Amino acid sequence: MKTLKKIMFKVVALVCVTCIYATSCSKDDYYTDGERAVAEFDGTVMDYLDSKPREFDTIVQIIRLAGMEEKFSSEEFTFFAPRDEDIKSLIGDVNTNGLNNLLFSLGLDTVKQLSDVDSVIWNFYLHRHIFNGKNKLADYPQVDYNLMSVYGGQNYSSQGDAVFNIGVKYNDAVSSDGNSVLKYMGYRQLHIAYITDLGEPTVFNAIPVASSDIQPTNGIVHVLNYVDGQFGFSDSQIRSDIIQSKR
Repeated sequence: MKTLKKIMFKVVALVCVTCIYATSCSKDDYYTDGERAVAEFDGTVMDYLDSKPREFDTIVQIIRLAGMEEKFSSEEFTFFAPRDEDIKSLIGDVNTNGLNNLLFSLGLDTVKQLSDVDSVIWNFYLHRHIFNGKNKLADYPQVDYNLMSVYGGQNYSSQGDAVFNIGVKYNDAVSSDGNSVLKYMGYRQLHIAYITDLGEPTVFNAIPVASSDIQPTNGIVHVLNYVDGQFGFSDSQIRSDIIQSKR
């Protein structure tokens, strides 16, 4: 009897904690690397990126080199924002496995500054991160990567004519002792996955969003997790294009 009471107490306690969590975190909340922040931003998407030089200084340079500053200042869209770290990883240096190592080994000019890359390439791969309309986390369906036949997210085409699976992962709520689990009742996190082969639409590497639902005046920004993210969602493709442009 005492054991049954203990179990019931744990279940009730877990439900209470989950309700408090759900109430305190509305569907419009978003998190920056695990921290809550203010969602609305009084300015354009370009203004927002300019206001965060630590995360986006390199990205805003690429936007301007690509001739897309006006687009980011006036058009309405959803932007899955890469981070400066993704560009650093892409380019690397002659001693690492990045682009410059490949260029050096092929006897081609390395990238010393961002303008050394053809602006058409920057433009093309930036469009992969841009989607029509203003879509927040609550506008995307649930995805469970272990149960795609039931919770499969949804496929979307970016303005770069690439196809992505986008969905919200519903994590489980687990009690502190790990003995009680409420399926899909934990925190929710947006994920995006580039489908490289349309013949295998469920084979992809999903990238989690670190900060979702940032709301400038002309769009929605979802900031990608830089550890898993890649500019253009494919380092190998953009490196190949840059190498070809320098031959």
